[in-house]
Amino acid sequence: MIIYEDTELYIEKELSEIPWLKIFTKEPYRELGDVPKDLRAKLWKIYDILEREMREYYNPKKINMASFANMLPRVHIHVMARFENDSYFPNPMWGEKLREANLHLPDEEEFYKRVKKALLND
Repeated sequence: MIIYEDTELYIEKELSEIPWLKIFTKEPYRELGDVPKDLRAKLWKIYDILEREMREYYNPKKINMASFANMLPRVHIHVMARFENDSYFPNPMWGEKLREANLHLPDEEEFYKRVKKALLND
């Protein structure tokens, strides 16, 4: 599900027990170094906004950021709010599941509204 889009980038929700967003460039650049400098700066600015909004809204233990792009060989950045009682913590979300999650998170639709507002106002 795409929660934000402009002419150069879009943000997609990853289906997960945790708040997890992915930032994609619309142009399928293979490596971050291939992304034009201005767009790279915009990518990091959007990352900063998502991290700030996740921290303020969800109050996670940690924000994880990842960009492997082995399975999907194009530039995209994962932004994940992590909690001590999520199923995988402290392992990565791609790692071994350690327990059943016990998360009581606020409404994600409200979070998406906050993100859109922050992106449009920045």
